[in-house]
Amino acid sequence: MREHTRSSFTRFLLTLLVAQVGFPIAEARAQSGADADLQTALKLASLLRSARTVIASNQDVINDPAGGDKGLTGDRVLAEATESYLASNGTTPLHDGQDEREARLISAQMAAIGEVMEANQATINQDGVGFKGFVPAVFGRLVNERFAELVGDEAVIKVTAPPELIRNRKARPDDWETGVIRADLSASDWPEGQVFAAEAEKDGRPAYRVLVPEYYGEGCLACHGEPKGEIDVTGYPKEGGRLGDLGGVISISLFR
Repeated sequence: MREHTRSSFTRFLLTLLVAQVGFPIAEARAQSGADADLQTALKLASLLRSARTVIASNQDVINDPAGGDKGLTGDRVLAEATESYLASNGTTPLHDGQDEREARLISAQMAAIGEVMEANQATINQDGVGFKGFVPAVFGRLVNERFAELVGDEAVIKVTAPPELIRNRKARPDDWETGVIRADLSASDWPEGQVFAAEAEKDGRPAYRVLVPEYYGEGCLACHGEPKGEIDVTGYPKEGGRLGDLGGVISISLFR
């Protein structure tokens, strides 16, 4: 991939993610009084966003065809994600007085971030290859999958989207997510950035479920905008999205 193409792709990712890192944790339209669970879910979403932003800001490094150790280790990504999280939330992901379950889930998410980075060093440092496909969406999916392995039956995190925008079949929304996305998050009167929280079953089990909306920024349209159907730099057809459209949803389920 030519240098100007890599740089444009990096600008797209940063526009998408940097604008999404910070959101008011207390702001939610909840159908339950489970305030502690809501706070935990939103902190998990915020840390995931912070880590994806680090990956976005380092796309030119990742996609540099020169081989050798690029220094993008698990420790470095965690350190930069923690700094971003602190700036957004006024506290570090782990802190004194934290709820025990929240601390356990956050610790597992941090471990997943570090392990995914270490497992992909060969890809990141590969010699002679430009675009490597290790983009924030792929990174986020891998982190969420490892997180699920670490926490067992306690929680699930998934990045999904309106069904018509899904590029990876594994990320398809379930029936409950689809219903909320269409009836609430996509509604013209839904306040931008406001999350949806409710008690609802997940895979046949009772859970506290939270959906955090994410929107297309100006830079996102390079890959997700118009003309619809044109192939973008990642090899997918553009969705024909417009500025401010709902482009994705972080779905968190905390099992009872």
